[in-house]
Parts: sequence; structure tokens; C-alpha cells
Amino acid sequence: MSNPRITAVLFLASAAVLAGCESNPLQVQRSPCPAVAIPTYTGDTTLFTGSGQDAANIDVVATMTNVREACSETTESFTSDITYDVVARRTSAAGARTVTLPVFATVVQGGNLLVSKQVGAVNVDFADGQARAIGKGGARGTVSRAVATLPPETLAKINRKRKAGDLDAAVDPLSDPEVRAAIRAASFEVLIGFQLGESALAYNVTK
Repeated sequence: MSNPRITAVLFLASAAVLAGCESNPLQVQRSPCPAVAIPTYTGDTTLFTGSGQDAANIDVVATMTNVREACSETTESFTSDITYDVVARRTSAAGARTVTLPVFATVVQGGNLLVSKQVGAVNVDFADGQARAIGKGGARGTVSRAVATLPPETLAKINRKRKAGDLDAAVDPLSDPEVRAAIRAASFEVLIGFQLGESALAYNVTK
């Protein structure tokens, strides 16, 4: 993922229908595996030494990056195994230190329905004199194959062959509300990020 700070949005692949062609050679290509994203404002976290959230009190700044996904499937489910790095810098490099940063992983259906959530932690170990260090984290999201697979009747509507002269030859099948709703219901994401309190989230929004 080139930019880990992305807004988690539901992606709907659109099939292009070309008027004048004998049929529609393009079919909707979608992966039933959960997509992976870092919600906006949760890819960074800042720790402070004092009560004030200003530059003079910054202790540690960490960023989640290098997110990678591997998908596997069984007859019952689809699973996304996710790994990522946490790159952290501390203001004072004196002394060996371990910084523990809380992280979350949620499975979301249709862009807004929370299916499950797990909260864990990633440790970043600084050696004495080291200002920058990297921690490793991971998460897993599993969804039911039955729920993540589009119904046959929906696929038939999307991929139906269309001929020039048909009244709906140039109509995008995804303009059908029922088709859009079916795709939305069958689409899942794993959202990962730092587990932030209200003040930490507000800091990320305003910085």
C-alpha cells in the first residue's frame, strides 16, 4: 500500500458497457477477500511527556506503514492476514526503552457495519542512543464465504450479455439500486490503526 493514510471507503468495481458491441466483454472483477485500509487520522500517534500537546512536550511519534495483505480461502471463509511496520522516533535517545502502542483491527461490512473488533499492542524497542526504531504488527480478518459471495442472480444482472439496439445496452448495471446493495452487503474491509483516545484523535485531526 503506497499511502497508508487513506480514508477507508467501499470500492465498487464498475463494468463498462459499450454500445455497438455484440456483447459486454468486461465483467465485474471483485475479490471476496476483505480489503485492508487504515482509517484517516489513525495511522499516526504522538506521545507527550507533559500534559500539553505541543512540540516542546513531544516524547514519541509513530507511524503505521508497509501494510501487506495475504488472502487465503477455505470452503467456509475468506481470510486476510495483514502485517505492518510501526516506525517510531523518540525525542530523547538516552537509555534503552520499550514503547508499547495500542492498535486495533476491525472487520467492517458494507463500509459502515462493524462485524468485529480486536485491540492489541505493538512494542517498539529502542536501544540506548537509538532515536528511531521499528516494531512489527499483524492482524487477521475472516469473513464467511456465503456472505462475501455475490448471489447468482446479482452476477447474472451484472454480466448479462448486451447487444446493440437493446434498450438497456448502454445502462451501467451498477445503476440498479438492488445490484449496488448486494455488492455493498458482500463487501468487507479490515481496518487497522492506532487505538487513540479522544485527545490523541483530536490532535491528529488538527495537526
